[in-house]
Order: sequence, then structure tokens, then C-alpha cells
Amino acid sequence: MKKNFYRIAISSLLVLLIVAGLTACGERGEQTEEKAKSEKVTLNVYNWGEYIDQSVLDDFEEETGIKVNYTTYASNEEMYSKIVSGAASYDVIIPSEYMISKMINEDLLAELDFSNIPNYSMIGDDYKRLDYDPEEKYSVPYTWGTVVIVYNTQYVDEEDVEDESVNLLWNEKFKGKILMFDNPRDAFALAHSKLGQSLNTLDRGQWDAAAEELMKQKKFVQAYVMDQVFDKMISEEAYIAPYYAGDALTMMDENENLAAYVPKEGANKFFDAMCVLKSSRHKKEAEQFINFMCDTEIAVRNAEEVCYAIPQIEAFKELDEETQEDTMIYPPDDVLSRCEVFIDLPQEVLEWQSELWIKLKTCY
Repeated sequence: MKKNFYRIAISSLLVLLIVAGLTACGERGEQTEEKAKSEKVTLNVYNWGEYIDQSVLDDFEEETGIKVNYTTYASNEEMYSKIVSGAASYDVIIPSEYMISKMINEDLLAELDFSNIPNYSMIGDDYKRLDYDPEEKYSVPYTWGTVVIVYNTQYVDEEDVEDESVNLLWNEKFKGKILMFDNPRDAFALAHSKLGQSLNTLDRGQWDAAAEELMKQKKFVQAYVMDQVFDKMISEEAYIAPYYAGDALTMMDENENLAAYVPKEGANKFFDAMCVLKSSRHKKEAEQFINFMCDTEIAVRNAEEVCYAIPQIEAFKELDEETQEDTMIYPPDDVLSRCEVFIDLPQEVLEWQSELWIKLKTCY
């Protein structure tokens, strides 16, 4: 009887092992099939230059099997023009607030399925339901920051910057060593600040006055630039330039002679957020990418690389104390109170801005 019992027990055990093996094979087969499907997907991500840690893209590809085709742009306007022209197809884009508002109004962005973005719960409430996406449907905050003026302490004297004014960009002493934004919204914003005007003014006369200021400045400007600012400021080909705070810190890391400040007259405070284009053929995978970027570990690594303020509250807690207290990254309230967030301007104002900008760039 014992032998029969052992035979039965062994037979039963073999059956269980076979069933377990088949189940495991089935699960592995499903996982392999799922990854194989993912590996067929290429996600086109379009972002600002110098604005992501490449290693997180590598990790996303490794973890999901989804290939990322990552390309960059230098301004919101460049990104928008390329998208509306149909010159290329993208899935995830990371525009600034006023451009998000414009693209929502033009029905270019997809409503997000937040069930695919559970890490959205870790975005701070202060960064949700802002004016550019009031119903919280189309965007997930990525970073935020301010425009600053970067200068070289070896060539710019203390008395030239002691009042931390935007006027440094108009100082004729530095003729030929000043850089300026090569996009109209940011360039005009600095002129508006100089004149004490709102960065979102609708007054045509104020736009004309700002254009006159930019025309006066032009004779001092070495070049109108975007990402070229890095090489020119780090190599000391230029001494003064306005740019975004996180990028200013990157430049300062590369050249110890560089310093920066938010002008006392005020500057743009910007919010950049991740969105999915309505034309995307891989919306679920795009949302998977956004969720990945909101993961705490990933958000920390990315923040340490790009040097911008982050809205992910758990990730912020993981940053070192020096970063949390860096006033260039996280300006105090008295500085932020002087700053203004761009809105999507009416079409007639945008057309007038464009006309004035073309005149500025083509006039000799």
C-alpha cells in the first residue's frame, strides 16, 4: 500500500509540476508577447535642448521595450511651427504654459487618461489646475523656473550689476558682448520689463514702445541666440545674456566666472509640462512615458541633471539640502512676486508681435 501511495503521490507531484511549468511558460509567454509588442513601438518625444537626463531615456527603453526617438527644439514657436506644418510626427511634447493654452484652443492636444499616469498623484497641488490647463485634462507638469540674466564677473564690474537691473542688457559699455533671445516672446518680455509694462500687455502702443527699446539694444547685440548661448557664454565669447535659470546653472557649472540674477524689474516665470499630441498613434505608450518621468527616482535623477525646479513633491524631498535651498532654482517669494507667467495672447497681438519682430531682425 505504501508503494502505491508513493506512486500516487509522485504522479500527483509530477502533474502539479507540469501544470505549474505550463502556467509559468504561459505567463512568460504573455510577458514576452507584451514586450514584443512594445518593442515594435517607437515613441517620438520632442523637447527643449539640454532638458533631460539621457540615462532616464535609456532606462525607459530597457524597462518597457519602447524605443524613444528623442529630438529637440530651441523655442516654443519653433516647436509649434513644425507641428502645425506637418513636417514631422510626434507623440510627447513639452511646451511652456502659454503654448499649451494655445494648442488646447486649437485642438492639437489629446485629453490624457490619468489611469495610465498614477504617478500624477505625486505632483503638488500648487502646480495643478493652473490657468493654462484649468480643467487639468491635457498636461502633466514637468519643471518650472524663471528667466535670469547671466554675466561674466571677469568682465562685468560689480557696480554694473549691483542693482540687478534688466538695463545691463542695454549697457553700451558691453557693445558686441551682449546676447539676446532669438524668439520674440522672451525678447519682448525683457523690453516690457524695462519699461514697467506687463509681459502680457494687449496695448499696441506698449508693444511699439518695447520694439523701440529692442531696436536701441540691437546695436549692442553680438547675436540673437537660443542654445548657442551655452558655447558663447562658457567660452567667454560673450559676457552677458538672458536665459532660463536651470540652463544658467549649467553654464555656471562649466565656467566659474559666470553668475546670474532675476532682474529687479521682473521676469517671466514659466511652467513646462508634458503633453500628448492628438495626432499621436501611441497615446497609451506616451502616457506610460509621462508616468515614468513622474516616478520619484526618475524625477530626482532628471532634476539633478537639468537643474530646474520640479513639481513632484516626493522627488523634491529626496533632493539634497543645498539644491532645495538654491535660490536660483527655487527663488524666494519676494522674487517670484515680481515675475509674471505668460498667457496665450490674442491672435491680433501675436500678429503685431511677429510683424515688429521681423522688422527688428531685418532692419540694419
